[in-house]
Amino acid sequence: MIQHSVFLRFKAATQAAEKQAIYDAIVALKEVVPGMIDVKFGANVSPEGLNGGYLDGFVVTFEDETVRDYYLRHPDHITVGERIVRATDGGLSGVLVFDMVV
Repeated sequence: MIQHSVFLRFKAATQAAEKQAIYDAIVALKEVVPGMIDVKFGANVSPEGLNGGYLDGFVVTFEDETVRDYYLRHPDHITVGERIVRATDGGLSGVLVFDMVV
């Protein structure tokens, strides 16, 4: 399995409803990406203070790298990704992606 972790620095003006709409759009990808197992999302709650300004994020679990790669190329993912970039502070610099095999 692959865990695709995405950490976000949303713009201060990004409303909670827009964040939720983005997460809902990511969850909806489960309907069109076979092998997309799970999606978790939310705010950072760590007390360590080591978040580097990334206060929100989500984790997608895929069956394998092939499914992850299909997800990355899927037109609906590209649309959601563009929406995320528009909502994050600094565009792509407001997004941190970390994938690992579990």
